[in-house]
Amino acid sequence: MASSVYIHIPFCKSICSYCDFCKFLYNEKWVNSYLIALKSEINDRYLDDTISTIYIGGGTPSSLTIPELRKLFDILSIIKRSETCEFTFECNIEDITEDLIVLLKYHGVNRLSIGIESFQENVLKFMNRNSNFQDALKKLDMCRNHGINNINIDLIYAVPGQTLKDLSKDLNLFLKLKPTHISTYSLIIEENTKLYIEGAKNIDEELDYLMFKKIEKKLKHFNHYEISNFALPNNESLHNLTYWNNLEYYGFGLGASGYITGIRYDNTKSLNDYLKGNIVLNKEILSQKEKMDYEIMLGLRKLSGINKEEFFKKYNISIEDAYNIKPLLKNKYLVDKLGNIFIHLDKLYVMNEILIKLI
Repeated sequence: MASSVYIHIPFCKSICSYCDFCKFLYNEKWVNSYLIALKSEINDRYLDDTISTIYIGGGTPSSLTIPELRKLFDILSIIKRSETCEFTFECNIEDITEDLIVLLKYHGVNRLSIGIESFQENVLKFMNRNSNFQDALKKLDMCRNHGINNINIDLIYAVPGQTLKDLSKDLNLFLKLKPTHISTYSLIIEENTKLYIEGAKNIDEELDYLMFKKIEKKLKHFNHYEISNFALPNNESLHNLTYWNNLEYYGFGLGASGYITGIRYDNTKSLNDYLKGNIVLNKEILSQKEKMDYEIMLGLRKLSGINKEEFFKKYNISIEDAYNIKPLLKNKYLVDKLGNIFIHLDKLYVMNEILIKLI
């Protein structure tokens, strides 16, 4: 039974140079057709579960107009929510208005995830982004004045041309905004992005590592609970923990992924196919081994790692018998403490190498 729902809104007012998510420039006609198709998908596939977390992501959900957002929330009214449902809405800082916040609050949104990324002019220009600190300060105060206090802001680092000094300035400004959660992402230049097409290259690995360590140090009063995520106490993203705990969830919308009744699926990224009702691109019925592999890949992203007792309850085999973890424990890549297996704090940066050794 799923307890989480992800909704994908694939429209943006402009396209960031680094983005490889499923997205299109905003088009009123497409939005209207898309919402009709989204309603059909949700009505057909939602199984009446009571939902504990909802996440509206994109794209840029805040690129939709107020009337379009009203239609979206009307579509989502079919979804049963728990009394304590965490309801997250992704937005850009420049889209935040009094009308938007009032609408979100009215429909139960209690958490915002805001893509700021940086305040440094050279970094913003490289990423084709716009962010202004004074504007952000005013907008976040507006959100809190309307009772939306749980606010995540995204930071991107390891941008070509960015220095440690640039990163320090960003971290200082981000903290002045007093968010409850900060997500930090090392820039990866993906295929099918403007940066890749233009031949941009990732920065030196050593500088990337130094930036990662600077972030850890600067955000030490936050709970660093997942490799890229930092939260004040009791403000961890419950929705993202659904993914990292390898629990089931619905993914609705273009390009969305889901995990329901032991089946992982990906929706089509073709808008034409989606509008015609050809929604699911592929399905994968997971074997026991594949389920355990996902548990390892996702669970070890958390700094608390994987609980050995919970692993045994799920799969009827101990994690030590399922995976050759002894050499990694001996070499101090992994730690076995208080019933949990997790990656040593000093080894987080080479997490992928650890996962390759395990799986």
